[in-house]
Amino acid sequence: MSLSGKTLFITGASRGIGREIALKAAADGANIVIAAKSAEPHPKLAGTIHSVAAEVEAAGGKALALQLDVRDEQAVAAAMAKAAEHFGGIDVLVNNAGAIKLVGVEKLEPKRFDLMYQINTRAVMVCSQAALPYLKTSAGGHILNLSPPLNLDAKWFAQHGPYTVTKYGMSMLTLGMSEEFKKYGISVNSLWPKTMIATAAIEFELGSRDAFKRARTPAIMADAAHAILASQGRSITGRLLIDEDILRERGATDFEQYRFDPAGGSLVPDLFVD
Repeated sequence: MSLSGKTLFITGASRGIGREIALKAAADGANIVIAAKSAEPHPKLAGTIHSVAAEVEAAGGKALALQLDVRDEQAVAAAMAKAAEHFGGIDVLVNNAGAIKLVGVEKLEPKRFDLMYQINTRAVMVCSQAALPYLKTSAGGHILNLSPPLNLDAKWFAQHGPYTVTKYGMSMLTLGMSEEFKKYGISVNSLWPKTMIATAAIEFELGSRDAFKRARTPAIMADAAHAILASQGRSITGRLLIDEDILRERGATDFEQYRFDPAGGSLVPDLFVD
């Protein structure tokens, strides 16, 4: 199935997985709203909303670049209204924006927890709520949250419980909204990588690119997101999906193509994946 003519509102789309999802949909001829904070070039991070907008249009899609802080609910509502006016509606919301700090309760500054909670959990509620009036009028509206399966093994809380709580909150909202929005015909799912993905967020958190040798590229997440978002009639909803698993369901068998370094050795499982 194709996303041709669909309008996708993607948060945190100026780089990494969000950018890759945008470009994958653009190749179908989709309309992409690149909603992120990065309007000006960063000295250490490639990509802005404007550079991705140019890439989207070069790939065959239509783009609208909107600078947005997902912590500001009034700004979120205004951005949704502007996007809907520009493209005639919104069909898909991808809650991709995220914040990470892998520190336990003892050492984590409360303001850092606030940041993770606001950008991870709270933004899913705020953005979904603001998008809902437009998704209701879409022929098959969809919300996709970049959040993990609910793995309650204590090891996923022991070293970075605060981060885990904020990501699991996103997944719990996925389950809740899938049921709550059933009456509107809106599908709601989560997507998470089976292995580490080579992104700037990982590089900054780990302090180097060395781990990239044992990681996959963001392309696998984009392909998995496309498979989910192109599904019809709530045939996929209320699921906390892993990228490789959903692609296997769709018949994919070649996953070597997604390696960042073909000679990098065994892949590192991502957080929350046993």
